[in-house]
Amino acid sequence: MSQPPQFPSESSAYPEASQATTVLVLGIIGLVFCQILGPFAWVMGNKELEAIDAGRRAPENRGTANAGRILGIIATVLLAISLVLVVLLVAGAVTFTMFDGFN
Repeated sequence: MSQPPQFPSESSAYPEASQATTVLVLGIIGLVFCQILGPFAWVMGNKELEAIDAGRRAPENRGTANAGRILGIIATVLLAISLVLVVLLVAGAVTFTMFDGFN
């Protein structure tokens, strides 16, 4: 009896599993709920794109990884803006409290 030919499955064609979906989920959650996840999505997205370019991961996931990376960049920018605003508000409150005490 001969066995049917074995074809490589789509997942075994590349040595590493894609993390594009993880990057996209981190980017969405980072943008909508918790901006602290934005830098993680950005870094993981960059690594995923590098792995795709090196041929270690499936190129079909490039769009998903890129979308997650862009969402991570946006979330990181929003995080930076919110941190600057918090620092300015705290500095303003401290300054107001200091000068209000002299009156």
